[in-house]
Amino acid sequence: MIALITGSSKGIGLAIAKVFIKEGIEVILTGRNREELLALQLELKSFNSQLRIWAHASDLSHREGIDSLIQFIKKEKISLDILVNNAGTFLQGTIKDEPDLQMELLMNTNFYSVYHLTRGLLHHFIQKQSGAIFNMCSIAGLQAYPGGSSYCISKFALSGFSKCLREELKNDGVKVCTIYPGATWSNSWAGAELPEDRLMQGDDIAQAILAVLKMSPSAVVEEIILRPQLGDL
Repeated sequence: MIALITGSSKGIGLAIAKVFIKEGIEVILTGRNREELLALQLELKSFNSQLRIWAHASDLSHREGIDSLIQFIKKEKISLDILVNNAGTFLQGTIKDEPDLQMELLMNTNFYSVYHLTRGLLHHFIQKQSGAIFNMCSIAGLQAYPGGSSYCISKFALSGFSKCLREELKNDGVKVCTIYPGATWSNSWAGAELPEDRLMQGDDIAQAILAVLKMSPSAVVEEIILRPQLGDL
């Protein structure tokens, strides 16, 4: 199997990439920093040198970056089995006082990147009549909270997109799973002075995805909600 993982150089995306490689799943790594991706490519090769690992740097918050990634996959003639839409960003702010264009940035990164990338790659899955698409939403896509309004809005949009995609692809043998993680150690929580066990680990999310992939073709997990044992922060 071959998986594309967006935002795979750090945090949850990195954890998913490592779990996939150890499971024998070949991966396409994406992120904005080419040097980080190449270093990760070498690291993952040490886990299993027999697997193919591609690395392509692109900024998915811009349409040009999305199109560049799609063209790379076409040029390399990679037939995808798994798409993990993990890339995203978080910015604090409220509707009444956030900076101009903050909403546009969050929507471009957290929603439109997923929408356009998925549309551009759907033929891989529909032709095979199989595969799995995982959309990394957030608890913020289920429950609004003070200080993160535009982020919540972008994740609510992603949640709605996932529900519609699930309905459209159910007769094509393609599974769609929306993941709603609570607080997880990643760049968004870098520098937080909290006990290590107060937040989830990226590997927790990766293992949940792996469990879904091991199910029979007749079963689909439509949604996964994960929270720290002590609850939301």
